[in-house]
Amino acid sequence: MTDNAELTASFTELYGTAPEGIWAAPGRVNLIGEYTDFNDGFVMPLALPHTARAAVARRTDGQLRLHSTDVPGGVVSLRVDELAPHSGHGWAAYPAGVVWALREAGHPVTGADIQLTSTVPVGAGLSSSAALEVVTALALNDLFELGLGAPEIAVLGQRAENAFVGVPCGVMDQMASACSTEGHALHLDTRDLTLRQVPFDLPAHGLQLLVVDTRVKHALGDGAYAERRAGCEAGARALGIGTLRDLPYENLAAALETLTAAGEDESVVRYVRHVVSDNHRVEQVIALLDAGEVRAAGPVLNEGHVSLRDDLRVSCPELDLVVSAANAAGALGARMTGGGFGGSAIVLVEEAMADTVAKAVTEAFTAAGHAAPGVFPAVPSAGARRIVPTA
Repeated sequence: MTDNAELTASFTELYGTAPEGIWAAPGRVNLIGEYTDFNDGFVMPLALPHTARAAVARRTDGQLRLHSTDVPGGVVSLRVDELAPHSGHGWAAYPAGVVWALREAGHPVTGADIQLTSTVPVGAGLSSSAALEVVTALALNDLFELGLGAPEIAVLGQRAENAFVGVPCGVMDQMASACSTEGHALHLDTRDLTLRQVPFDLPAHGLQLLVVDTRVKHALGDGAYAERRAGCEAGARALGIGTLRDLPYENLAAALETLTAAGEDESVVRYVRHVVSDNHRVEQVIALLDAGEVRAAGPVLNEGHVSLRDDLRVSCPELDLVVSAANAAGALGARMTGGGFGGSAIVLVEEAMADTVAKAVTEAFTAAGHAAPGVFPAVPSAGARRIVPTA
């Protein structure tokens, strides 16, 4: 990872001119509320200290030049007026998609030179792609004086990923990257994008939240995510509601009986049960944090993992091993986080037990023949911002 001076020097050497600034946007980890965002539901992510950074300079000739210090290969050169959805470009599709989305929305982006570097682990379920989208959108918003607010930047990033890259994600990842504040979790209503910054000061409670990266790579574009989204939409249609957000938790049991009696596929029944119960779990965790009962959120995390494993079926043996090994070693609770099929889990632990639990998980991976996981504390961090020159 290059520092800001190195990134500036690298940009200057690559493009022959100095950048006009450097921006940063974080990855995120989701505390609770998984696969709820595309159902107009509730989520509760927090930004990580890990960021994507972009050194950027405007162009007026319609050229978009993209380079990453993290990916082998040279500069990707594109024409802004020739950008088209589903046209490939690998990693560069994420920033290119943002330029496309901005121009589609009528914003006069006339080209740019962009160099990117990131410490957000790729494929770990920590939203490395959203960080790329948000940092690109924020930089171009500032340089072209577009006047967009943080939620608007997030929505543009989501549009880039949905329509340009082709991943049908909800808006949680981009909102977490764009709107989070240091020391807080973000309680987001994905229906109307109202948000609340919830104090999440774990050290004050003698606690720590660990992220365990299984190093099993996942890809949400492989159809599994889209299949679950389609199943959720089928469930809502069968129940005669707009989205699963409209089904109150207290009506869930009756709704599941209705779906079964109507002959809906059992996978649809499972997906509905997960989404509605996970929305309820977000509300439970919010109430516990507001009451200062942070430890009591542990069992809710465990329940969330069981639901993701058994109803949504997006876990994997490595994620299940993190949860079982951590809880056996004395964790307060744990669950997979993100899209699943690999990626990361979170573990809520007493601060004094953090090293013991991390060691137990690592040893369990070794015993099972897996590569050692990456383990680090999730520190609630600031959202996207300009870092050079500082505001």
